[in-house]
Amino acid sequence: MSDLLPGYLQVNRDELGAGTPVRVTVCGDANDLARHMAEAMIRTVEDAASQGRQATMIVPVGPVDQFPVLAEMINQRRLDWGDVMLINMDEYLTDDDQMVSMEHPLSFRAFMDRKFYGLIDPPLAPRLENRVFPDPADPERIQQIIDRRGGVDVCFGGIGINGHMAFNEPPEPGEEMSVEDFAALPTRVLSLSRETRTINSVTVGGEISIVPRRAVTVGMREILASRRCRFYCNRPWQRAVVRRVLHGPITAACPASLLRTHVDAQLVVTDLVAEPPDIRLR
Repeated sequence: MSDLLPGYLQVNRDELGAGTPVRVTVCGDANDLARHMAEAMIRTVEDAASQGRQATMIVPVGPVDQFPVLAEMINQRRLDWGDVMLINMDEYLTDDDQMVSMEHPLSFRAFMDRKFYGLIDPPLAPRLENRVFPDPADPERIQQIIDRRGGVDVCFGGIGINGHMAFNEPPEPGEEMSVEDFAALPTRVLSLSRETRTINSVTVGGEISIVPRRAVTVGMREILASRRCRFYCNRPWQRAVVRRVLHGPITAACPASLLRTHVDAQLVVTDLVAEPPDIRLR
């Protein structure tokens, strides 16, 4: 591979995570990854119950396939999730920083209702007050909930094309921020990067104008304070960013690289993502 390319792109699947504290698991295809994630969420609830408390999790919309699988498992196993607290990572906002309506095609709140909460038998589902999204009008509420619950058991998530976790975007070109300052960023309202809006437009046929410019996100502070971090990658374009996260510099320019500062972080990828990117003109 050309010396013009970053060295981390040459890391093969067997070397992923080597020399870092992040555990890497390769688990087949996207369906296998969804089941792995769903089972990990169920174990989180069981582990908390064995310690005499109710689980608190930060969860993403992206990956997404785990939620119908998880709902089916809850129903089949008759698991009572009424007291389980699910804090969604983020939500899109309008240009005046209001949550997008539930009718918006990209609403994360509507997605969760449609693909998870609405699929669970009502007696087993998390109670309404335990289905939490960050509020642009009251971002501090997330930390208050976390404090009241005694911390977050596990932060589950995915990784964006620019390395973001939740919608914690890296500084814009020309802006500088230390790792320490970036790690301390709280839940907040922010503008989405061009990279994020562009890659997210794939879900709407490439019509970038549909993707909102603003969002509210759980902060790096809340993510990194979680007792465990479990991140999942199943997209072909994540082959490069996974290697940057694991083997590039730890920097605010690649937010998920800060997982390497966490005491208990795991990255789960599909067979496809585990393979080095095929960099050539097609």
